[in-house]
Amino acid sequence: MRASTLFNFAAAVSLAVACDSCYGPSSEVIHERLVRRMQPEAQDTTIGPKAPLEWGQLNFMHTTDTHGWLEGHLKEQNYGADWGDFVSFSTHMKHKAGNLGVDLLLVDTGDLHDGNGLSDAALPNGVYSNPIFDEVDYDLLTIGNHELYVAEVAYEQRKYVTSNVQIVNPATSQFEYIGKQYRYFKTEHGLRIMAFGVLYDFTGNSNVSKVIKAVTLVQQQWFLDAINYPEPIDLFLVIGHNPIRTTDFASTFSLLHNTIRALRPNVPIQAFGGHSHIRDFQVYDDMSTGLESGRYCETLGWVSMSGIKSSSYTGVMKPHGVTNPSRLAMNTSTTFDYHSGLRVTGEITDARKELNLALLYGCAPQTWCASCQPFESSGNIFSLVSTALGAVVVNSSRSTIPRIVIVNTGSIRFDLVKGPFTFDDSFIVSPFTDAFQYINVPYALAKNVLNSLNGAPLNDKRNSAGSDWGYVMPQVKDSCMDPIIGFITEEKGELKARGHTRRQTVVIPGYTTKDDFGTDGDDTPHSKIPSYSQPNYAAGNASFPTDGTTPATVDVVFLDFFASTVVSVLNKLGGTYTTANVQYYMPPTYTSQNYLPEYAKKYWQANVPNCPVGQGVGFPSKN
Repeated sequence: MRASTLFNFAAAVSLAVACDSCYGPSSEVIHERLVRRMQPEAQDTTIGPKAPLEWGQLNFMHTTDTHGWLEGHLKEQNYGADWGDFVSFSTHMKHKAGNLGVDLLLVDTGDLHDGNGLSDAALPNGVYSNPIFDEVDYDLLTIGNHELYVAEVAYEQRKYVTSNVQIVNPATSQFEYIGKQYRYFKTEHGLRIMAFGVLYDFTGNSNVSKVIKAVTLVQQQWFLDAINYPEPIDLFLVIGHNPIRTTDFASTFSLLHNTIRALRPNVPIQAFGGHSHIRDFQVYDDMSTGLESGRYCETLGWVSMSGIKSSSYTGVMKPHGVTNPSRLAMNTSTTFDYHSGLRVTGEITDARKELNLALLYGCAPQTWCASCQPFESSGNIFSLVSTALGAVVVNSSRSTIPRIVIVNTGSIRFDLVKGPFTFDDSFIVSPFTDAFQYINVPYALAKNVLNSLNGAPLNDKRNSAGSDWGYVMPQVKDSCMDPIIGFITEEKGELKARGHTRRQTVVIPGYTTKDDFGTDGDDTPHSKIPSYSQPNYAAGNASFPTDGTTPATVDVVFLDFFASTVVSVLNKLGGTYTTANVQYYMPPTYTSQNYLPEYAKKYWQANVPNCPVGQGVGFPSKN
């Protein structure tokens, strides 16, 4: 997202690519460059950045909802780098900020787990990905809901600012804050900042943790005292795994903003959010904005601001040699420092090898997206889910009994792209490990269960339209260059000719952002990918009579995650069931993460092991 306007201080915001290498060209000429990325399995990338970033008095780089995607997007040509590139880039940007005489802060707003083999394929969750994530020298971190589902993950040691999350201290059996409740600090050039970290009102946490609701937090005396801190405050930072769009039902930023603003009417507020897996930017008032920077290492958010009044600031208001902010949100950049990131890139490659993430199950013959096509159309992933559920989720002792196998659409986390379908992809597409259970019921009830479920409210944890990854949204991406230090001169940032370069003549499908500052916030121009709403549940059927008759009874198979909801729906349809009637249909070790790999091993063996890779989401589904 690239947008800008003016308040009492000027700022600039941009949503570039976070696990991609991103920088603006030295002119307005747009090129397309194919650059081989660092990970051995990665595709060549298609490039088209618009313009350089802008630098102000205070600058931020923001990531959120990385969910273990530190390897980058290996099968999508619309992306260009891995976490090693980001390590290099952030290091170089810190150095450049120092040379310009301005401040740069790095912020992450949570959800490091559940979504990729690098984070999920070994126990404890994050044992491989966390050390790699920590190679980025973040200034501020806050916790996400995916750090709280499992007690072992909740106890990970990290330098969090968490104003409303507590955990049981095993030594005292008392709840204590995870990290600091707030952080008051001075930047390198003397700006005085008060930071809070506020998770949305999450309720699906394990019993070793506690989330204090925002309505309670804003009345606590320590919070009010911190707002009225005795030392001067030049800027409030409110970071949180919390949607920044105040109309989002899960967001608590409006309450937080209003509380601070009532007590400190003349101090700027900058918010950084997450959780809803979108790119967004909102203006709260003439001195307050919020930024949310996508998901899955696809987006790096950039905020640049000037005009912050501070008696202690020793830096430069308008750094020389670069473009300065003129609106509320804009963009500046440079290149990755090549060599320091190579070690981290190598660590990712080694970890992937050790976890055997490239283990090939089969060759996906086309791309299926989660929302870019209508539900169960040929390119929609739930058409594949329906087929696979009916084909492979079968209890051999009950194989002749008709079955309806139901999953929540939120169990599908991402698109499935044409090409190798690997062990890693089993986590990327469906990371959760929910077991299959069933109840045998009369056909008259069974035939109405799916439609009734799609009218039922979802569980708060992991659903397709709510608390976990936010709304059904277009699976659209951004892209930018994958430079190394040798492509750009340090002095002028000029692009050097290298490799195959030509004029870009076609705008490819990808992420397009629309927010409070219009439609010019994306670092790379793309054509818009359609987005279609999806229901809450999908199903596959099997073993029904072929002669047109209806069976007396049917096995209604479902994930244990929403078993109680199925029981409730059956009773509303006229049944008299309890959870005692629920049994495992498959062994508990066979989960929602297993059926797509099993399907691939049976039906996607053409072209193995040399799987052709498609263009990705937004192109024809059989690309």
